[in-house]
Amino acid sequence: MKKYMQGLKEACLTTFIAILLLGPIISLVLDGFEIHMIAQRTLVLAVVIFFGKLIIYSIQQSDWGQRFKNKPKPDIRVIKGTSHRWWMIAFIISGFILPLLLNKYWLTVAILALIYILLGLGLNIVVGLAGLLNLGFVAFYAIGAYSYALGATYFDLGFWAALPIGALLAGLFGALLGFPVLRMHGDYLAIVTLGFGEIIRLILNNWSDVTGGPNGLSAPFATFFGLTFSRNSVKGHTTFHDFFNLAYDGKYRYLFTYAVLFIAVCLILRLVTRLQRMPLGRAWEALREDEIASRSLGINHVTTKLSAFSLGAMIGGIAGVFFAALEGFVNPTSFTFTESALILAIVVLGGMGSPLGVTIAAILFTLLPEMLRQFSEYRMLVFGGLMVLVMIWRPRGLIGMTRQWIVREQK
Repeated sequence: MKKYMQGLKEACLTTFIAILLLGPIISLVLDGFEIHMIAQRTLVLAVVIFFGKLIIYSIQQSDWGQRFKNKPKPDIRVIKGTSHRWWMIAFIISGFILPLLLNKYWLTVAILALIYILLGLGLNIVVGLAGLLNLGFVAFYAIGAYSYALGATYFDLGFWAALPIGALLAGLFGALLGFPVLRMHGDYLAIVTLGFGEIIRLILNNWSDVTGGPNGLSAPFATFFGLTFSRNSVKGHTTFHDFFNLAYDGKYRYLFTYAVLFIAVCLILRLVTRLQRMPLGRAWEALREDEIASRSLGINHVTTKLSAFSLGAMIGGIAGVFFAALEGFVNPTSFTFTESALILAIVVLGGMGSPLGVTIAAILFTLLPEMLRQFSEYRMLVFGGLMVLVMIWRPRGLIGMTRQWIVREQK
């Protein structure tokens, strides 16, 4: 009887907290300039959570639940980290087949997913491997995008020339950010990087004579060896469909952008995976775990931190160039703090330090909002709820970083 009373108490407490947090969001509806309250929604929420908590508590207290909870631990043995090689091979094969099956809209979504994979991999180096909390990573994304737009506007810079230039400029700014924050950790580092991201956004927004301010700048689409993907040829350029004697199709440009971006993602995935096993990657992880101990072992914390900031920023800059080439237009509203928070959520939920986890999380974060468009009123609520469930179910991320460890039986 005492157990059942405890279950009722927990169910009541859980229901009260849920109504307190979710009740106003679900019950209050804005109709024009008036706010209406629909109490039935709160009642349904309370009933579902109350009985759901009772069911979960009953399962936990049952014989099966107790046996599962008190499951004996294995003997002492060394467990090696699992290999994700087959997952990577499946990702590459599906990546080459998928664009042939998608229409133009979903192909654009796939390109955005690849861009977020690049951003996640770049921030994963800084946060996941080096342990440096960066809340202004969107600044490097913006630097890459604007380097292409500004270069094309003032210096007639093409897409292929903008790729290395955008990466180098973003890497340079990453090193410049790294110098002042070498001695900072945790919350202080987060505040400084957040300020850096806002400074870049405000410069782009207020320096109207150069950056176009809120009106933004246009960026030319990528070309295939000088062949444009426009319907009609422009002076000095031949169109792609005329050169190959094909009927015009706007999908060609997206297919080409997808192919180049997918190859870049595969190469960077390989680079990050190899770096984890190299001395530089081990040095990043050592600094993340204990900076004092790593410095006592001879690791140069200055070059190690700067390399993490610079390399992560370079990958973010490459993503920015691809974003500008995809959209054909850039303005400061695309590079707000919300984007930084989204990229950080991709790294944390995917698994800090896990390239495969970041890849899967970036795909999910891009696809889920599109798939939930029919539930536009509750899309962010469902999105946030799924994030909470993932962090409860997999606190180390969807695919956590694996290392060799020892398990010991308790007798």
